Amino acid sequence: MTGSEAQATPSFRLAYVPGVTPAKWVRIWQERLPGTPMDLVQTPAAEAPDVLRRGDADAGLVRLPVDRTYFSAIPLYTETTVVVVPKDHVIAAVEEVSAEDLADEILFHPLDDTLDWEHPPGKPAFERPATTADAIELVAAGVGLLLVPQSLARLHHRKDLTYRPVTDVPQSSVVLSWPEERTTDLVEDFIGIVRGRTVNSTRGRRTAEEPERKPAGTGGARRKPAGAKPAAKSGGKPVGKGSRSGSGGTKGSAKRGKPRRRG
Repeated sequence: MTGSEAQATPSFRLAYVPGVTPAKWVRIWQERLPGTPMDLVQTPAAEAPDVLRRGDADAGLVRLPVDRTYFSAIPLYTETTVVVVPKDHVIAAVEEVSAEDLADEILFHPLDDTLDWEHPPGKPAFERPATTADAIELVAAGVGLLLVPQSLARLHHRKDLTYRPVTDVPQSSVVLSWPEERTTDLVEDFIGIVRGRTVNSTRGRRTAEEPERKPAGTGGARRKPAGAKPAAKSGGKPVGKGSRSGSGGTKGSAKRGKPRRRG
C-alpha cells in the first residue's frame, strides 16, 4: 500500500432512488462527521438492490419490498399514493378519490412501478410504459392516468398536470437498507442519524474524540489528601481554621465585618 492510499480519507456512499430526498440526513452527517465525505449515488429503484450487492454503495434509501434474507432494513416513512391527472380532468375538482372512482379510467402501469401490486385499479392501457417519466408524458397527452407515490408526482411536476390522494390502495414505504454482512462503522453512524440519536447517545458508536471511561478507583474521581478533615460550617459559610462552631469571631475567624472590641 502506498503512502497516499494509507492516508486516503474513507467516504460513505449512500444510494437513493427517485423521489427520495436525503438532504436532511446529509446535512446532519456533514455536521457530525465533517472529516468523512458522503458520496450520493442516484439510482433507479429497480437497480438499487444490485448497486448495494456489488458494493457500489454502502447503504441506500430505497423502497419496499427488499430481500430480507440478504438486506437489513430500517423503516423511515410511508408515502401517500396519488393519481396524476390533467388539470382539466374532472378528478382535479375533488380533494381525494377512491379506487372505485377510478374503475372506468385507463391507468398506466409502468415497468418501473414502485407500488407493490400486480393489477392497478381501472382499465389497463394498451401497453406498459418503460418508465414513470414515459407514463407522465402519456398522461399529459390525455391518454390515461397514473398512480404513483406523492414524491414521484412532485418530481415529475408539470404545469399542465396535477394530482389527488387516492384512498384504499397500496402505499410506498421508504427504508434505509444495506447488506447485513457489511454493517460497517460508517453504516452504524448513519443508522444513528436516521434513527434520530443525538451525538452523545450511548447507543451510538463512540467517536475518536470521545474519551474512554475510566473504571472506579483508577483516577476517575478526585481523592482527598490523607488526614484531611471536613471543614466546619457556621450559618452555611466556611469557618476559618481554629475557630469554634458558633463562636463570635475568635482569632483566625473568616467572619466578615468589624472585629469585636475587647472590654
